[in-house]
Amino acid sequence: MKFLQTVRKMSQSSPEVQLSALRLKYHDRKDAFLEENISVKNPICVFRDWLDLALKTPEILEANAAALATVSADGKPSNRFVLVKDATAEGFTFFTNYGSRKAADIAANPNVAISFYWLPLRRSVRIEGMAEKISREDSLKYFHQRPRASQIGSAASPQSQQIPSRSYLDEVEAGIKQKLGADGEVPLPNWGGYLVRPDLIEFWQGQTDRLHDRIRFRRGAGVESEIDGKLVHKGEDGWIYERLAP
Repeated sequence: MKFLQTVRKMSQSSPEVQLSALRLKYHDRKDAFLEENISVKNPICVFRDWLDLALKTPEILEANAAALATVSADGKPSNRFVLVKDATAEGFTFFTNYGSRKAADIAANPNVAISFYWLPLRRSVRIEGMAEKISREDSLKYFHQRPRASQIGSAASPQSQQIPSRSYLDEVEAGIKQKLGADGEVPLPNWGGYLVRPDLIEFWQGQTDRLHDRIRFRRGAGVESEIDGKLVHKGEDGWIYERLAP
C-alpha cells in the first residue's frame, strides 16, 4: 500500500502533473540483482521465482498480465496486453481468438516479444521467441475450464473485427444463450492457445541511481561458442547468460 500512497501523493501534489517530474525510489545498491544470487542458471527457474514473489505481492493484482508485441506481414508492430496462463520449460502460453489481429500477425511472422512489468517490485521480464498454436485438445480443455460467461463471450466476439455497436455484441450473446439454454455446452469457437518458445529472456531490476540490473539469457544455434567466462557465461540446459549495461 505504501507504493500506491506514494503514487497518489505525487499525482495530487499539483493540478498539472509534469511527467518529467515523476520519479519513484527503486532498489538500493545493497539489493542489486547479482549473478551469484541466481542458484539455477536457467531463466525459466528465475522467472518462476520472480513470478512467485509477484503473486504474493498484494499490490500486484494480475501478476500474469503481460504485453505481447507482434509484427504484421508488412512490418507494422502492434502491442497489447494478454494474460499468460502457463509458464513451463517449453515456454509461455496465452489464449486468444484465432481471427484477431495478433493471430494474423503471428501467422505471417511468428517472432513475438512478451514483457512483464511488476512495478511494486521494480522488476520486469522481457521475452523473445517463436509463437505456435497449441493442440486443439489442449485449447478445448482450457476453454471449458473458463467460467461459462467467458466461454460465451469468446463465442460472441469477432475479435478485432468492426462491429456496428455495443448492442450488437449484446444481441449476439443473447442469441447464443438462448440457443444453448441454461446447461448447453459452449462449442469451441475460432479460439485457442499459443505457446511462445523463448530464445531470449532478460531480467531487469530497477536501481534508484538508474544503474539498473539487466541479466540476459539466450539460447540457440551457435550461442555456446560465444562463452568466454568474462562477458558471456555458460548457463544450464543450453542457455548462456550475460550482464547488459542499463
